[in-house]
Amino acid sequence: MNLIPIRLLIADDHPPLREGLSALLEKQLDFQVVALAQNGVEAIARFRQHQPDVLLMDTRMRHMEGVDVVMTLRTEFPNARVVFLTIYDGDEDIYRALQAGVRGYLLKDVPCQELFEAIRKVHAGQKYFTTAVAQKLTERFSDSSLTERELEVLGLMVQGKNNRTISQELRVVEGTVKFHVRNILEKLRASDRTHAVTIALKRGLARL
Repeated sequence: MNLIPIRLLIADDHPPLREGLSALLEKQLDFQVVALAQNGVEAIARFRQHQPDVLLMDTRMRHMEGVDVVMTLRTEFPNARVVFLTIYDGDEDIYRALQAGVRGYLLKDVPCQELFEAIRKVHAGQKYFTTAVAQKLTERFSDSSLTERELEVLGLMVQGKNNRTISQELRVVEGTVKFHVRNILEKLRASDRTHAVTIALKRGLARL
């Protein structure tokens, strides 16, 4: 009986990792790497060309981020199976990936055998999240979520802008900004603005 391999597309903007991962996966009898991509735009083009069984990709790449790649692909290929392999473990990063339709989320220090198992399970129609990732998701859902306006204010705080500048950019009175900042500190359990910014960057709520 001939084994039909799982056809894989790998997308990562670091050549050594991309090529090393390809070599590792090719050693498995049930895996076949059909293409490599070095950025998000190329990942979409390669997916359209080869229509792999599973796309294994990083979350943050040049030209187009992972979540945007997934959302684009799933409008054209609703059953696209995507696994994120990344160093980013912020609960907001994981949550956005789940919302976009990612089937698996792994960190790059995952043991090889667990990576193989995740790919096989996702190919079989299941989802795969490591214990640590699942815990982050649980924390994300149990926390009080920031509103869109609070996220907007937080993003400006991360840029180092004070309340007056934020009020001018958002065209609201400074008192409204102070109200949002208080809510942000409370929801993030932050002691001050600097602490809130640190938490936001670690969780993936905002970026520099």
